[in-house]
Amino acid sequence: MFAVLKTGGKQYKVQAGDVLRVEKLAADAGETIQFDEVLMLGGDAPVVGAPLVDGAAVKAEVIDQIKGEKLIHFVKRRRKHSSKRTKGHRQKLTLIKITEILASGATKAAPKAAAKAAPKAAPASASADDLTQLTGVGPAAAKKLNDAGITSFAQIAALSADDIAAIDAIKVKPEWVEQAKELAKG
Repeated sequence: MFAVLKTGGKQYKVQAGDVLRVEKLAADAGETIQFDEVLMLGGDAPVVGAPLVDGAAVKAEVIDQIKGEKLIHFVKRRRKHSSKRTKGHRQKLTLIKITEILASGATKAAPKAAAKAAPKAAPASASADDLTQLTGVGPAAAKKLNDAGITSFAQIAALSADDIAAIDAIKVKPEWVEQAKELAKG
């Protein structure tokens, strides 16, 4: 029995025991994942989906997260210009081993996308101030301060020298502390 599954914008014809290199998936080595987008089941009684086969799934075990071969794009222009350019790229891939093809009775698995760090949302509090009012604090510096947990003038005014040294995200200037004390008053 074989199945045609879709993942990462590509289609793969697989059987139990096959080892595939697919686009990067958010899974660690040793995890079992399930592909629900099965386009066709083949064998004694082939089933073609419209577009997917209902209830069918393919289970696989993640072997490793790898990088593909280096692809080189080389451009050389003719005659007198003598210019060359080389660009390289290594695609991130996931190595998986197909363990089982389920023709029916598969439970829907939550889709896993590529592992990308989602930006942390700063806690929106009622006492959050516009930190860009401080001289030298722009939108980027205000975002770094918010990510460090500093959202108000009162918090900046209460910083000691040790607290300032402990903040790794941005270097807090002493004049910001003085301005924050004035702005926090009124």
